[in-house]
Amino acid sequence: MDTLTSMLQRSPVGLTDVLDILIAAAAIYELLKLMRGTRAMQMGVGIALIVGIFYLSQWWRLDTVNWLIRNVAGYVVFAAIVLFQSEIRRALAHLGRARFFRFLSRTESNDEIVEELVAAATMLASTKTGAIIAVERDTGLRNYIEGGIPLDATLTSDLLVCVFQPRSPLHDGAVIIQGDRVAAAACFLPLSVNPAISRDFGTRHRAAIGLTEDVDAVAIVVSEETGRIALAIDGQVERGLDADRLRTRLKALVPLRKPASERGATGTFD
Repeated sequence: MDTLTSMLQRSPVGLTDVLDILIAAAAIYELLKLMRGTRAMQMGVGIALIVGIFYLSQWWRLDTVNWLIRNVAGYVVFAAIVLFQSEIRRALAHLGRARFFRFLSRTESNDEIVEELVAAATMLASTKTGAIIAVERDTGLRNYIEGGIPLDATLTSDLLVCVFQPRSPLHDGAVIIQGDRVAAAACFLPLSVNPAISRDFGTRHRAAIGLTEDVDAVAIVVSEETGRIALAIDGQVERGLDADRLRTRLKALVPLRKPASERGATGTFD
């Protein structure tokens, strides 16, 4: 009764209370968006069920069930961190890619890099040569570069076309671009496990989606079956791009980087 009386006697809702509610609602909404279509959604439902049982056990005085949940809850948290570390990493990376932080970075487009990428994608598409080209942005791709074959070569469309020729020993895998350099080839990217992905997507598209789910890179994909060009960003795929559309999108997404000579000897692995 005292609790109910104290709640009724609370001061009127002010601007701070409204702001508090809006921030909490926005955080919950973004969390649900990140969990949608992933294994974390099933985990969230399970946690909600356990919390509900916990409060019911208190209400109905189920002491054994209440004791069991209280003692197991701590281990469940650690198990969730281990099992869903990729989802947690993706959520934190998504937070760092918020529009506010993008505004602070103020990156500019690099026309020369974009033209080389567009020319390479167009030539590969004309011959239906499968390819995947990942372009590094703010988040480094060093882990994927070290798993491939380092090149550290000047970015040219001819080099990219040669790398993806079927007889080339480097064609199986992705090429990673850092600034104005081809950092590595034959790099293996993580395949997306999102169950909502269309079955029409093959291994290349799933690898592009998997990479862009974890980091803020841009991935250009050329289909070997259809010769169509696609662009993956933030776990989403834009299909059927022509040269003009691809150029426009890359100019908005690819950042301006200093030449490797100005970045120093270790610039390739920034």
